[in-house]
Amino acid sequence: MVLASLGAGFVDSIVGGGGLILTPALFAIFPQAAPASLFGLNKSASICGTSFAAFQYGRRVALPWSALLPAALAGLAGGFTGAWCVTVISGDFLRKGLPLVLLAVLAYTLARKDLGREHAPRLAQGPERLAAMAIGLAIGFYDGFFGPGTGSFFIFLFVRILGYDFLHASAAAKLLNVATNAAALTLFAVKGHVWWHYAVALALANIAGSLLGTRLALRHGAGFVRGMFILVVSALILKTAYDAFLR
Repeated sequence: MVLASLGAGFVDSIVGGGGLILTPALFAIFPQAAPASLFGLNKSASICGTSFAAFQYGRRVALPWSALLPAALAGLAGGFTGAWCVTVISGDFLRKGLPLVLLAVLAYTLARKDLGREHAPRLAQGPERLAAMAIGLAIGFYDGFFGPGTGSFFIFLFVRILGYDFLHASAAAKLLNVATNAAALTLFAVKGHVWWHYAVALALANIAGSLLGTRLALRHGAGFVRGMFILVVSALILKTAYDAFLR
């Protein structure tokens, strides 16, 4: 579990998608456990690594806090709403559509070879704040309701809509991911689905992986993050397609 959490923190700190590593590992180690308990354990580790990554990026990357802080609050509200909705509505209808959406994101990114290579915000302060809040609310709801690929969707929308490069988009996504993770973790904790006796060790490993990933992203810049984004989205397509059509 510690090794899986280390790898998850590394991937998550760069482009998101750490759940691809830690969640399957938890299900393999605890095959008889309730899924909610394993999701709660995953969130308890990932929120620590993501918070650390957000702090590290915030020290080194200039971010529009006036837009991102309201967006994080919108993400928190969206996460709570999505988590509540999943208790009354099944999210199964999203399962088969998600691989197709991710495939479209990947195809667009590959077709636009200049996408996200230069940081050129295209909106004024007010519209940027509103757009960021809309992204936070929508993807926050998705994270609470379903979840896979949340970090990648945040990054893609910040690049495509706001004009960020991949490095700034990844840094911005971390702040919003902290909010959406906090919403989900709060719900799991209230329902008693967090195994705190494992959470501390996994959190420390996640932070260690996050430290390494953040340093690499800051050192190598937007091109490196773009490459990792393509790799992680490709893996997400394979994983979600398998879950939707073959399992």
